[in-house]
Amino acid sequence: MKRGDLLRHLRQNGCELLREGARHSWWHNPRQNKRSSVPRHNEIIDLLARKICKDLGIPPIK
Repeated sequence: MKRGDLLRHLRQNGCELLREGARHSWWHNPRQNKRSSVPRHNEIIDLLARKICKDLGIPPIK
């Protein structure tokens, strides 16, 4: 999956960019006070994308 598609899904579900790390971007879900890191690869493995969504408490991307 493309990184842009995942980031669009995160924004649509109320997540916000918390900060930029050295190799990852940290995203935050203010409604549930959860956060997760998103790697800066162009392609993100589907299993990892589902884990990121689960960590943030949002529905998985299809």
